[in-house]
Amino acid sequence: MTITREHFISHLQTELGLSKREAHRVVNRLFTIMSDTLCRGENLLISGFGKFSIKQKNSRRGRNPQTRKAMILPARKVLVFKSSGVLRHRLNQSVETL
Repeated sequence: MTITREHFISHLQTELGLSKREAHRVVNRLFTIMSDTLCRGENLLISGFGKFSIKQKNSRRGRNPQTRKAMILPARKVLVFKSSGVLRHRLNQSVETL
């Protein structure tokens, strides 16, 4: 199942009793804070969930899959997520019960 912004909004409505407009503003503000933090190059740590960080990848040689022509792929930044021990434990605990 894919979780969308609408899922978050509806959960805030039912769990906290917020109006749809308030829940929408909370979710949008949360994602704005998260993306702004990452765009500034700072790590984003959510206790009990995990850590988001930005890694720099160097340029490298690659190949165009359609033409098979060699090319240089430019340097870029990538978003990396490392789950917390608490989340990993919960994930593995649910696997053990199967």
